[in-house]
Amino acid sequence: MAPSALLSGSKYSDSLAVVGISICTAIICEAISWLLIYRTTSYKTLRSSIDRAAKKLETMKTTSDAQKFTKKSKTKKMDRVETSLKESSRDLSLFKFKSGAVVALVLFAVFGLLNSLFEGKSVAKLPFVPISIVMKMSHRGLNGNDPTDCSMAFLYFLCSISIRTNLQKFLGFSPPRGAAGAGLFPMPDPKTN
Repeated sequence: MAPSALLSGSKYSDSLAVVGISICTAIICEAISWLLIYRTTSYKTLRSSIDRAAKKLETMKTTSDAQKFTKKSKTKKMDRVETSLKESSRDLSLFKFKSGAVVALVLFAVFGLLNSLFEGKSVAKLPFVPISIVMKMSHRGLNGNDPTDCSMAFLYFLCSISIRTNLQKFLGFSPPRGAAGAGLFPMPDPKTN
C-alpha cells in the first residue's frame, strides 16, 4: 500500500495535512523574513546596537545596585542608554513591519486555501470540552453539536503560533533580549508617571 493511500485513509489525515501545511507556511514565512530583514546589514547593525545597549544598561544597573548610592550623572547616563535602547528597539520593529505585510499576505492566502479545502469539516477531536469562548473558536464553521470537534481554523491557529515561534528560536531569529517587551506598543516608563 502506498504511503499517500495509507495517509488519506487514516483518521488523522486531515489533522496531519493542516499541521504539515502549517509547518511549510512557517518555513516560507521565515524565508521571506530572512530575504527582507535578517540578511540585511541595517538589521544586523540595529540588532548589535540593541545587544550592546542592553549589556551596557545591565552592567550599569548591577554596579549601581552594588554601590547603593546613585549619582546624578550616572542616572542621566542610564537614562540616555535606556532611551537609546528604546529608540533602537522601535526602529527594529518598524524595520520588521515591511516583512510583516508580505508574511500576512502569505498567511491570508494559505488560510483561504485551507478554509476552502476543509470548510464545514472537523479535522480533529479535542480531548476535553472547551469553555464557551474557546468553543466558539474551535467549533467555527462546523455543523453539529459535538463540542469536542475541532475546526481547521483553530488547529491551524494553534500550530502557526507554536511552530513559527519555535522555528524563529531554532534559526536564531528571535528578537534581541534587550528588545523584549519593546515594539510599537511598549510598556509605559514608570519614571515618567
